[in-house]
This record gives sequence, structure tokens and C-alpha cells, in this order.
Amino acid sequence: MDHQKNQIVTVTINDISSNGEGIGKYEGYTLFVKDAIPGDVVKARLTRVKKNYAFARCEELITPSSERVEPFCEKNRSCGGCQIQAMSYAAQLDFKQNKVRNNLTRIGGVPEEIVDGAFEPIIGMTRPERYRNKAQYPIGYDRKGNIVAGFYAGRTHSIIPCTDCRISPEENRKILETVIAHMRENHIEPYDETTGSGTIRHVLIRKGFATGQIMVCLVIRLGGKRHEKQYIRGQEALTEKLSAISGMTSVCVSINNENTNVIMGNEIHTIWGKDKIEDVLLGMTFEISPLSFYQVNPIQVEKLYGTAIEYAGLTGVEEVYDICCGIGTIAICMSDKAGRVHGLEIVPEAIEDAKKNAVSNGITNADFICAAAEEYLPAHKDEIDADMIVLDPPRKGMDEASLEAIASASPKRIVYVSCDSATLARDVKYLRDRGYEVSRIRCVDMFPHTVHVETVISLSRV
Repeated sequence: MDHQKNQIVTVTINDISSNGEGIGKYEGYTLFVKDAIPGDVVKARLTRVKKNYAFARCEELITPSSERVEPFCEKNRSCGGCQIQAMSYAAQLDFKQNKVRNNLTRIGGVPEEIVDGAFEPIIGMTRPERYRNKAQYPIGYDRKGNIVAGFYAGRTHSIIPCTDCRISPEENRKILETVIAHMRENHIEPYDETTGSGTIRHVLIRKGFATGQIMVCLVIRLGGKRHEKQYIRGQEALTEKLSAISGMTSVCVSINNENTNVIMGNEIHTIWGKDKIEDVLLGMTFEISPLSFYQVNPIQVEKLYGTAIEYAGLTGVEEVYDICCGIGTIAICMSDKAGRVHGLEIVPEAIEDAKKNAVSNGITNADFICAAAEEYLPAHKDEIDADMIVLDPPRKGMDEASLEAIASASPKRIVYVSCDSATLARDVKYLRDRGYEVSRIRCVDMFPHTVHVETVISLSRV
């Protein structure tokens, strides 16, 4: 039969998609149902209908799954950031580990016996709340014309008001309320992406969990001429209010006058306090700027990097290359267990931060190079004797040219830290074809209540 938008059907959910929708079958037709989890029986309203499948939302919960729990955030369904918050945490961990396993076998073509023999239990959190050290809140108006901060509803630019995200620090609420109150008092308008008018676009908040240091960065559209470094009306009054919040270390502005979905502008100005904040990871101190890449879950990142260091099996003499090294976190944390560590990264600002972080931690056996792996490794092949290569790429994974350069460098071991198991599986397939085999696998839950999971894999040269 033909299915129509807004049709309501009863369906049993038996799986979950990579985006967090419950998956069920109705008369042979696949449904992806928002806010449903495996084991639920629901009435679902079709929202987008395709030839062989449809997207739907849960209209009524007929029979709840045995793994269903009450979400701890009242904004859970409307926000959509924590896609699987209604699933018990134990079930979340099982889902994530199974997702990685399935991707490695189906996409990566790794034999099941190798995957099962290499897999170690996923590392979850004892208390999976308030774990994010970074949050970016869009600023806008609600339907009544009130200034609000929150998050975009899924697949839209409609802001769901939320100043107290339950996976972010408690201080964020006071910071956002202070900014909004100042905007009202000083008649500062939120940015309107339709007209290009207004001033405040986003508020970025970062916190060093070990140090307690907090940074607030206001992303603004700067209209007209600048006047003596005054970027916001009533700037001194605002920084005075923000500086009174415990832990406040830095207040800055990021100028973004572009009509774009990119949040941060490249021009950053500190208007109060320091240019950067600090955090401590595995005993090493790192400086964090508004644009720095730094893992968002500091509690779990120690377990993630600790796993990577364990999988590296270093004895104190190895030559290690850290590809996509960012501000040098993994390289610096590995340095005391290696002979020498070399970090490669294409972002110049990150390399400068990595060099400063090495100096501030007294690291003398690490160097950092601003270069792409696919260019640097072949160009220096006669002088590179890599015992081990660490990969920690963005979600898109490594490109084929980089993988070819890495395999040609012929390290004894490759440790791959991944935030997307589908691209990880694709890259593992390439490396296996070039003579490497999977030896150890472990997932680390960096993002509780979401579908995302980090994975560490060790591959040895056969």
C-alpha cells in the first residue's frame, strides 16, 4: 500500500539507527522513528515518506521497552541533542559497542573471529552527566520576542530555549542569564541570519575541569566602525558581571560578519582576563584558546588517551609520529614513554599551541611540524624511521593519500583513535590490504546519551 505523510501506524521498534532513531517494520516498510528505542511498541506519525522507507515521530508509547528510562532533561525530545537519553545507560553502552563491531565487520571486512578476539569491554562513565567542557549556544528570539539561548532543534535553525543543559557545567546557566540580561538592558539585538542584522550570534563557553578556569567567547557581528576596542554596548559593565562568576578567567569576542553556518570567526579579541585557559590531562598542562581543538569530555579523555598509550606498547626508545596532532595532547602525554615524538598538523595555530604546551610541560623529546602527512612522510622517507604512528583524525577519517603515506612509512604498529566507526572501518580495510592486522579494540564512551562513541584500535604489521 502507499503510505502518506501524517499517517499514524503502530510499530514495534527492534533496532536503532546511527542517528539515534528507532527502527521498525510496518507491512515490510522500514520506519525511522524519533524518540523510540528498541523494545518499544509505539504509535508513530509519518513525517517524511520515501519509496521504501519513512521518517516518523513517536506520537504515543503503547508498550515501553524494558530498557526505557525517564530522561533526566525536560528538553530531551524537543532539543534532540541527546538522542538516546531515554535508553538505560547499560543499553547505550551495548548499542555503541555493537555499532562499532558491525561497522568493522560489514564496512571494514574484518573477519568476525578477529574482531571478537580483539574487542575489550567498552569504558563507560560512572556519572554520565555534566561531562562537557565546551558548549556553543545560539542566541535569538522566541515567538514572543524574548531573547533566548539554547540549541537548534534537529535539522532546523529554530532555537529550543535551554540555559541549563544537563550535560554541561552548572556555571553555564548563570553565564547565559548574565549575557541575556545585559542584552535586554542595553538593547543589544541577537543576530538575525535572514536579514543579517543584530549583534550577538553565539555564546561559546569552555571550562577546564581540572583547573576550574572558565572562558566565555561572544560571537558577534560587528557593524559600523570600531571605537577604542569597544565591541559591545556596555562592554565594561558586562565584563564586570561575568568576571564576578567563580572561575571566570577569560572573556573574549569572535568577530563573524559572514553569512554562514560556521559559528566562530577567525578574528578573536580578549576584552577581559587572559587570552587562554588551562586544563590538566594525564599530569600535563594544556593551554586552550577559543579555536583550539580539545576533547570535550575531560573525564573520559584520560581513559581514551590512556588506552591509546597502552595500545602503543612503548618501551622508551620508539620513534613515534602523531598524525592530526592538534595542540599536541596525545604526543605530549606519550612523550615520557617514547624515545622521540613528532606531531604533524595542518593548522598553524594548533602547531604553535603544541610547541608552547611542550615547553610549558618541560618536554624536550617532542617536535611539531605544520604539514600534511601525505606530503611530509613521502618527502622525508629516507630520514623517517617510524616505530609507531598514531592517528586521531576528525570525523571524516583519513584520506587515501594519507593512508598510503602512512603504510609506506612501514611502522611496526598503528594506533588509530576514531570518533566515527564508519570511517574508521573504511580506513582499517585499507590498512589491512596494505599488510596490517587488527590486534586490540576498545570503545570509550565520550558522549553519553548520544549515538557517538570513540574507538581505539591497534594494528600491527604482519
